[in-house]
Amino acid sequence: MEYSNQLMRLGIPIFELLSEALGLNPKHLKDMGCAEGLYFIAHYYPICPEPDLTQGLSKHTNSAFLTAVLQDQTGGLQVLHENHWVDVNPVHGALMVNLGDMMQLITNSKFVYHRVLAKNVKLRISVACFFRTHFGQEDSPRKYGPIMELLSE
Repeated sequence: MEYSNQLMRLGIPIFELLSEALGLNPKHLKDMGCAEGLYFIAHYYPICPEPDLTQGLSKHTNSAFLTAVLQDQTGGLQVLHENHWVDVNPVHGALMVNLGDMMQLITNSKFVYHRVLAKNVKLRISVACFFRTHFGQEDSPRKYGPIMELLSE
């Protein structure tokens, strides 16, 4: 619970900085509800004797507004940049934050594919925290679309 509380405390200023970077009021993304829901997934990747023969976690995007990932020092996370897979080297004690599909939708912008490779050196553990809306509320009046201030002709 403490980790969850600390992530929420971290998420608010990240959304404020993203709002400012978009030229919006610092509270804009928070007021839209981007920081209301948290969803955690822990991944355990055992040592793989033949990583070249496995898929790992295939190319994908996250459906969230943003994702904060606590990863160990094993590595394996990659992002697709200019049609080339680039390693995201873990930094001890740091969180990796990436933007998801909902952020792409509301900012009328682009997103980056990522994947996780199998490793043969040691097991890999990561904990992903997704800032996203609550699912299962089909009758919710809240709808998301591109932010009007970010649209052009």
